[in-house]
Amino acid sequence: MEKTYVFMTDSDSDLLYTIADERNIPVVKMPYILDGQEYFDDNGRAGVEKEFFARMRQGAAPSTSLLSTPVYVDYFEPILKDGKDILFVAFSSKMSNTILNIFEAREQLLQKYPHRKMIVVDTLSISAPMTLLILRAHDMYLAGASMEEIEAWLLENRFRAQVWMTVDDLKYLRRGGRISATSAVFGSMLSIKPILTMGKGGKIDAVEKVQGSKKALKTIAERVAENIENPGEQTIILLHADAEEEAQKLADIVKARIPEIKEIRLQMIGPVIGAHCGPGTLAVCFMGRERIL
Repeated sequence: MEKTYVFMTDSDSDLLYTIADERNIPVVKMPYILDGQEYFDDNGRAGVEKEFFARMRQGAAPSTSLLSTPVYVDYFEPILKDGKDILFVAFSSKMSNTILNIFEAREQLLQKYPHRKMIVVDTLSISAPMTLLILRAHDMYLAGASMEEIEAWLLENRFRAQVWMTVDDLKYLRRGGRISATSAVFGSMLSIKPILTMGKGGKIDAVEKVQGSKKALKTIAERVAENIENPGEQTIILLHADAEEEAQKLADIVKARIPEIKEIRLQMIGPVIGAHCGPGTLAVCFMGRERIL
């Protein structure tokens, strides 16, 4: 049966292009700027991630910017004009004002197409935690759920999408406003590794600091074990910013700590998210208990 609405999202979800293609999920490509040139994140299609982080290690300082209202209109209008409604699953409003442009585009378009509907869901997540929400919500979409039913599920479960992570240098998160000034004091000392998570406020919070990378990996595995639910039924996404060897070490530690996990999928972080966390970042993403902060 043909769907009456379109389920779509944005590339800040780090939803792999292969999954988006397979499920036919339209993805709004978010912009980033590297060495003065603007690019759009395609979630791995062009395979630029390794080079991107190599350039960061060489001193490049990429940045991200808002997607303008007219660009959102260009994405949304053909769907509404075709007589279909839109369910848009957006990344955290607490990490960017981009969602205001989405709302403005929606207002403009619904005035033009008053018989159409458009629901925007603020996931208060980003990257792979957002991917996990998208995949479960899209399963509901494929099963015939209404826009309102999926919206309700996302709002009820968005705080169950967790990430536990560490970074090599907090300057990237601090510079981009993705972490509070208070949290940024963690990790400023040599060989101290911050342990971070995404809180209920929709931003990244530093929760503790440990000595050395080995301890950081073990601590992340412990936090995953404490917070995950139904590990035998889910695929964990382990993100890395061009740190595949360390990512595999972390995967082995997590698997040893929680042997019943169904699957651990390693995935490279995309350029937009990578611009804010920096090379060497490691993050374990899963569905679990409600966020602790």
